[in-house]
Amino acid sequence: MDDTNSQAFQDRTCVSSDGLTLHLRDCDPGSDVTEGRLPVICLPGLTRNSRDFHQLALILSRDPVIPRRVIALDYRGRGLSDWDENKAIYNLAVEARDVIEACAYLKIDRAAFIGTSRGGLILHLLAGMTSDLVAAAVLNDIGPVIGAEGLMKIRDDLNAARLPHDMEEAAALLKQRHGADFPALSEDDWAEMATAIYRDVDGQLVPDVDPAIAQQLLSIDFTKPVPDLWAHYENFEQLPLMAVRGENSMLLSESTVTAMASSHAGLKIVRVPGQGHPPLLHLEPALSNIQSFLAAIQYADH
Repeated sequence: MDDTNSQAFQDRTCVSSDGLTLHLRDCDPGSDVTEGRLPVICLPGLTRNSRDFHQLALILSRDPVIPRRVIALDYRGRGLSDWDENKAIYNLAVEARDVIEACAYLKIDRAAFIGTSRGGLILHLLAGMTSDLVAAAVLNDIGPVIGAEGLMKIRDDLNAARLPHDMEEAAALLKQRHGADFPALSEDDWAEMATAIYRDVDGQLVPDVDPAIAQQLLSIDFTKPVPDLWAHYENFEQLPLMAVRGENSMLLSESTVTAMASSHAGLKIVRVPGQGHPPLLHLEPALSNIQSFLAAIQYADH
């Protein structure tokens, strides 16, 4: 990422109700051009952070026709946010509460949300926890049914990966591990992914996340069905909703997407060829579809 792009956002922090300092990136082009327009809040995956949305946030906030404020969060234990001493409360309910509190800190009472993987699960809860906050939702490669095979793959990848010596090796390792699912990605895409995932700590590149979060997956009993979120998915019934699915995803199946469309008549479905879990949203065809989806609900009236 070049340094000029880093000037396009402001690093901000807020404090959760239980005392943790939480970090977020705020790409705000200014109230003079965004007055009355819905901001966009981006929620990353299980072990990921706000840097995942760097390119998307730049594009949306600099849109020549509809520029908008874009905020991306680091949940507790990820990125530049504090790690929680109580590892047991790294869970969806607590993280959803953190999102609500971050919005209150930012004085945002209504927004469009983009949730990747874990972020989409949090969105399922948010839509029911607060009646007005979620004005529209994009679910990136996630739905009310989580594919067990995909979850096992995430578990194994997170808990078996070796540490790279530098960013070049980090990009190469990511491509080696995930390249078969993401043939559409360029070398630059792998390099950007590496900078989003890893951080230098005392001269060693490490995933920018509390290891306890990845270790939680080791306790899942895959002999039992993964609980579904259909009851929470009903919270989207009256909202504009988009589902993005990577062609090679093992976490969100085509059958689940079909069932989601049957349950939500207005669901917009975007299928991304040459990508797995989760697709990069600043690449086509996801990007233009997100832009048109947001354009249709751009103002913050209820």
